[in-house]
Amino acid sequence: MSNRNGTHSGIVNVAILGCGRIAHHMAQTLQGMSQDERYSDLIRPYAVATRADESRARAFADQYGFPHAYGSYEDMLADPEIDLVYIATPHALHADQTITCMQAGKNVLVEKSFTANETQARRVLDFARQTGLTCTEAIWTRYMPSRQLILDLLDSGEIGTPRQAYANLSYPVSAKARMTDPAMAGGALLDVGVYPINFIAMAFPNADIERTVSSCTLTDRGVDEQFSATFWLDNGVAATIDSSMVSVGSRQGVIQGDAGYLIVENINNPERIDVFDKDHRKVRSIDVPEQITGYEYQVVSAAHAILDGRIECPEMPHEETLRIMRVMDSLRAQWGEVYPFER
Repeated sequence: MSNRNGTHSGIVNVAILGCGRIAHHMAQTLQGMSQDERYSDLIRPYAVATRADESRARAFADQYGFPHAYGSYEDMLADPEIDLVYIATPHALHADQTITCMQAGKNVLVEKSFTANETQARRVLDFARQTGLTCTEAIWTRYMPSRQLILDLLDSGEIGTPRQAYANLSYPVSAKARMTDPAMAGGALLDVGVYPINFIAMAFPNADIERTVSSCTLTDRGVDEQFSATFWLDNGVAATIDSSMVSVGSRQGVIQGDAGYLIVENINNPERIDVFDKDHRKVRSIDVPEQITGYEYQVVSAAHAILDGRIECPEMPHEETLRIMRVMDSLRAQWGEVYPFER
């Protein structure tokens, strides 16, 4: 590890807080990074913790080759060798857990959505500034090479001036308890809807939203089940997004200009970008680089931020995390969706 004075030395020891599905995905990534010469001198899979179940943590650690397993978050955070904690729990828990990690002197990589609302996000990021610790949102698409490929394509003028955009992400995941639980900030928006919002924000980084038209259906427990929204941007683009937790979606991102259009296959983990001319002929396909899982890019960025003594990552700076939270808050305000802990 390094000193906070920006001198690089040693390896960043990564711990995972939580043992759910997404934690397994990160563990697989860290295991792969430790065996990849591009990353093995930077990242070490180090520890995992669950709440009050050491045997589950130990089984998880053994599966992925983590040397340490803890039956409580407190025990893990007391380990002085941990440099970075990846928070893999439901949205409603992120704010308090992230602050607890920073109170223990740990840098944090927080799974999206960063928190449940902007107020929570501000509290967390204020604490990061006070401590000088790295704190960044794990919205993996922000860190992927595909992001720059799309921006370069738009900048090239190949599809002309963009005027419309569309993005979808939908998965039938309503059977998961946390997805329908208001107390866990359940609903499609924070879990899957955050990706189309980020897709539009990444494609048009300098554009602001002038007005929004949006609608959703709420479950009988009061969380958003599926929604659509159109953002009228101040650069003249009409950007429409939709998400659902009860259907299988196309996962496509489309940007339409006056000379052609592009289609991103799977905005949740872009596979390729197809470019079409004004006569709908496919001009070319752009492949994205091979990856371990796609999670490695955010881990690398967080590790470099730690070693450089920076509190944020350039791919997802704190102000951008706050902006996305603000957009999601404004959508829920339109729908009348309020989480119990916000009342």
